[in-house]
Amino acid sequence: MSKTVLVTGASTGIGRATALLLAREGFTVHAGVRKDVDGEALGPTVVPIRLDVTDPGQIALAAEEIGGLDALVNNAGIGVTGPLEFVSMDALRLQYEVNVFGQIAVTQAMLPKLRKSQGRLVTIGSVGGWITLPFGGPLCSSKHAIRSLNDALRMELRPHGVTAVLVEPGSIHTDAVDKLADEVEPRLASLGAEGRRLYGAAYRTMVTSGLKEERAGSSPDVVARAVLHALTARKPRSRYPVGKKSRLMSTLGRVVPQYTLDALRLRALGLS
Repeated sequence: MSKTVLVTGASTGIGRATALLLAREGFTVHAGVRKDVDGEALGPTVVPIRLDVTDPGQIALAAEEIGGLDALVNNAGIGVTGPLEFVSMDALRLQYEVNVFGQIAVTQAMLPKLRKSQGRLVTIGSVGGWITLPFGGPLCSSKHAIRSLNDALRMELRPHGVTAVLVEPGSIHTDAVDKLADEVEPRLASLGAEGRRLYGAAYRTMVTSGLKEERAGSSPDVVARAVLHALTARKPRSRYPVGKKSRLMSTLGRVVPQYTLDALRLRALGLS
């Protein structure tokens, strides 16, 4: 019998690769997208559903439309970068609204269905949940938060037969990576003259180094395959580090002394 899964943030990148792979493997896939045109672009093998994870009305409607559900893949996310001294509160709130509050809101709405099916909850986190980069405070801290929340969910849901899994990609080359280069100057402009004076050169250097690393990263397909394993294995792992340098980065974040780790990060990004 085909199992039903909802994948959020399925328009591009990891979400798109995951939705298409699961459909090929026989799942009935509901692909959460924010625009109708993105749903159409996914093709006929998935069922697109309008889902902005920051919109309670769309979340409630999605829960009503889907019916039974065997798995939820929380993938929707955005990345806000910049020096914390000048990151606007609106930008910081949006980072958490999408990456943290939005994921939990969808999870809360779908858990009654997952409990009934004794299904699986898969959350796409990041190695950034273990190791924070300079100018990556908003994004990395949101990944720290979702890792902690997933730990709580894993223990709380186990007695009810729901398995919660965290997938932690390392360097992954997606369309979002290529778009970042075009966002550098607008983000610098938002800092104001003093912000640009204090951090402009370092931020440009960080982005240049980061883009080089991400463009050499793994395909989104490696993340999709990890999700497939998490949904089909008799006993899935609690955590899946996947993609280039994922195990290295998460290990460094746990075992290397903090000041040594700071020096390694700054040198790797050309900021030492």
